[in-house]
Amino acid sequence: MKDMKSNFWKSLPVPFFALAPMADVTDAAFRRIIAKYGKPDVFWTEFVSADGLCSPGRAVLMRDLEFTKAEKPIVAQLFGSHPDKMREAAALCQKLGFDGIDINMGCPDRSIEKQGAGAAMMKTPKKAREIIRAAKEGAPDLPISVKTRIGYSKNEIATWIPEILEEGVAALTVHCRTRKEMSLVPARWEHIREVVALRDKLSPGTLIIGNGDVRDIADARAKAAEFGADGVMLGRAIFGNPWLFSETVPSLSEKLAVLVEHTKLFEKLLGDIKSFAIMKKHYKAYVNGFDGAKEFRTELMEAKDAADVGKKVKDFLKKRPDIV
Repeated sequence: MKDMKSNFWKSLPVPFFALAPMADVTDAAFRRIIAKYGKPDVFWTEFVSADGLCSPGRAVLMRDLEFTKAEKPIVAQLFGSHPDKMREAAALCQKLGFDGIDINMGCPDRSIEKQGAGAAMMKTPKKAREIIRAAKEGAPDLPISVKTRIGYSKNEIATWIPEILEEGVAALTVHCRTRKEMSLVPARWEHIREVVALRDKLSPGTLIIGNGDVRDIADARAKAAEFGADGVMLGRAIFGNPWLFSETVPSLSEKLAVLVEHTKLFEKLLGDIKSFAIMKKHYKAYVNGFDGAKEFRTELMEAKDAADVGKKVKDFLKKRPDIV
């Protein structure tokens, strides 16, 4: 594998723990909160359209690529099926100061697949390899990685994964389900062993990251040890729990305080381009596990803005001196 001028992957502990890219979840606001309360070893952005970044309307998409020094190392995740656009978008990400670029080849969203991107890449391995090469050409100083699944409709590890490994990517994240399965069945982590064996044979320098149904850091450590992954990516476990990677257990009052802080940051950074309803998706995760949680969530869902949320939380805590 060609050495990049700055390959942060080589300096990570093994196993390392990464935050999964999740649309309308791991946005700039939430990443800042996570960086403050429980920073992972590697951050990912939400996935961003390479085509969109090359269009006149890229200004809004550029907001998805905003990050702070506290979030480094951070990887920009791109999707697309046009090599020329991927090359241009990768060059932009290098210029913006990202530590790496990841190409999404596993997203099952139909609108993404219609563009020949995301999970559809598994159907066109030749094009997938062209896309990887284009990213390398556009960002020669950055390590290029890929996130994918074990196959489209069935286990295609033996045929699909070598296509990626033979391009010498710096890291490969494998979600342990097929595209057809979505998240409807349990992730089958035993397949990581197959991927690791192929890596050892075809591209020893590539780090393998397992993904799917990881509950917490203890579970991540156990899975890495059992199945041989170099790293583990955690996704849904971060909902309502910015402390996930620090393994800190906050008090309920601390959780509610961070809920307010998160809401204010969302409004400040993204309020002009994203619906406040996107922020409200987090409330179910922040507000649970105590008497009156359901009723209080209902109340928060009716909030108009961050100031309203702050007032509702303050009033709730006044009425509940039992909550610490």
